[in-house]
Amino acid sequence: MYADRHAGARGIRPVSLGASLLINGAVLLALVYAAPKVIPHHEPPLKVEFDPIPPPPPPEPQPQPHPRSAQPAPQPAVPTPKVVLPTPPTFELPRTLTPDPGPILGLGNEPAVTPSPSPLPALVGASVDPRYAGDFQPAYPPSERRAGREGRVVVRVLIGVDGRVKQVEKVSATSDAFFAATRDRALAKWRFTPATRGDVPVEQWKTMNVSFVLQDG
Repeated sequence: MYADRHAGARGIRPVSLGASLLINGAVLLALVYAAPKVIPHHEPPLKVEFDPIPPPPPPEPQPQPHPRSAQPAPQPAVPTPKVVLPTPPTFELPRTLTPDPGPILGLGNEPAVTPSPSPLPALVGASVDPRYAGDFQPAYPPSERRAGREGRVVVRVLIGVDGRVKQVEKVSATSDAFFAATRDRALAKWRFTPATRGDVPVEQWKTMNVSFVLQDG
C-alpha cells in the first residue's frame, strides 16, 4: 500500500496539473477584479505669469523762472485821418436812337443825287516880278543913318490880282522909322506876279524880309 503511494508521487498527472492552473488563474482573476481601481492623477502644468513692472513716473517739471518782458513804451495816440472819397460822377447812358430807314426806293421819293464837286486846281503862289526887282530896297531913313544904326524889318503884304501891294502888316521891325520906310516903298514900288489857281489870278498874303545895311563911303 505504501509502495503504491510513493510510486504515484513520482509522476505528475496531467489532470491534476490542469486543475491547479485553473484554480490559480481563477484566484488571480478574482484578485484583479477585487483590487480597487486606481485612476491616474495628472497634475496640470505649472503656469507662471509675471506681472509687468510699471515704469517709474516721469519727473515732475521744475518751475521755470519767467523772464520779465520789457514793457514797451506807451506810444502817443495818433488820430486816424479821415479820408473823404469823392463822389463818383454819374454818367447817363445815351438813349438808343432808332436809325432812320431812309426813303424807300421805287416809290418816287428817291433823293436827288448831288454830284461831288471837282477838286480845286493847285494854288501857285505869288513871286517877285523880276522887272521890278531893283525897286524893292526902301530908302534908308536919315535919322537912322545919322545914328549909324542898321535894321531889319519883316512885313506881311497882301498882293492883289494885278500884282500890286494892297495892304502892309508889321511882323517885326528894328524901329518905327525902318518900318515906315518899308511900308511906303511896298505900296508905291513893289510889283509881283500874282498868285493863280489854275489860270485865274487870286489875292494872296506873302511875308517879306527887308534889311538896312550902312555902306562905307
